[in-house]
Amino acid sequence: MEKNNTFTNFIIRNKKFVIALTLLLITAVILFVYLDKEETQEVYPVVTVEKVKQDDVAIYGEYVGRIKAQQFVEISARVEGYLEKMMFEEGKYISKNQLLFVISQDRYKARVDKAKAQLNKDKAQARKAERDLERIRPLYEQNAASQLDLDNAIAAYETAQASVSMSEADLYQAELELSYTTIYSPISGYITESEVDLGTLVGSSSKSHLATIIKMDTVLIDFSMTALDYLKSKERNVEFGQRDTSRSWQPNVTITMADNTIYPYKGLVDFAAPQVDELTGTFSVRAEMANPDRTLLPGQFTKVKLLLDVRENANVVPLKSVDIEKGGAYIFVLRSDATVERRFIEIGPEINNNVVVERGLSTGEFIVTEGYHKLNPGDKVEFYYND
Repeated sequence: MEKNNTFTNFIIRNKKFVIALTLLLITAVILFVYLDKEETQEVYPVVTVEKVKQDDVAIYGEYVGRIKAQQFVEISARVEGYLEKMMFEEGKYISKNQLLFVISQDRYKARVDKAKAQLNKDKAQARKAERDLERIRPLYEQNAASQLDLDNAIAAYETAQASVSMSEADLYQAELELSYTTIYSPISGYITESEVDLGTLVGSSSKSHLATIIKMDTVLIDFSMTALDYLKSKERNVEFGQRDTSRSWQPNVTITMADNTIYPYKGLVDFAAPQVDELTGTFSVRAEMANPDRTLLPGQFTKVKLLLDVRENANVVPLKSVDIEKGGAYIFVLRSDATVERRFIEIGPEINNNVVVERGLSTGEFIVTEGYHKLNPGDKVEFYYND
């Protein structure tokens, strides 16, 4: 009885110690049970999966191009003479058939007047010869004139007619040379500065070039493609320089400006050389592009991006999900039982951190995009979807 009282007194005096000891024992038991459970529970690798999608993939080639004017017309003097007038403002836009230069005309007007006078003289001679022939012919028929008289009258008439024809040709030539003294623009465009000054004798071999007119509302982009790109395009029946209305797309061109901005208009390939340059292994391609604001200047170099192909309804996966080894490329595919399969695939072009899968995957399958480095074929995984 005395021992029980002693134990009771001990508990009363050490109440806080007893409570703490009790809590410690309870915690130890709970921890033991939890650790034992953790040891028996299997832990699976955690991965992120994504569904294989179909998309239209645009494939581009990038090249260095040079801008050319659509039309580049050199204005030259076709007759010799002193330059009297310049009827335009250098560097400005001019219209088709606008008067540009006037060369001294006095000499050529004199030639026209002389040719006209000679023509009138020859026509008078032809009329006289015709009247003479008309008089001789009936006399010959009445045996009042000889055969010689008739032959001479016919020859004189035909000679006069030939002289008229020659004089008409001389007059046409003189009028043509006179017309060359006024020079008009054959196209609309921007004109360069004049190559000669007023008063200069032009039309000689060293002073025939007067100015150049450049048509710039549309420009041409010249660049060279590799033979490999050409062959790949041929596999898809893409004929550069020929518009194919059966396709939903055309091989258009975009260019990058010197400040790395994208030019707002697109061009279309309108020409491809029929042969490959044996020295460079490339062939020439040309695209036509609108230039209404004169942003593009002939002679500029630029980056050209050409749409080579559009792979319609292609299977596309993130490039980060593909592992490439010497044996090829493979990807981990999630099965319906939450296990993974290591599957070899054939990959195609890479576009914007994605890659086209040519063979090995079907649309709608789930692939591992993150965490596949810790996997082995057949592993069961815990997965999360990435939309």
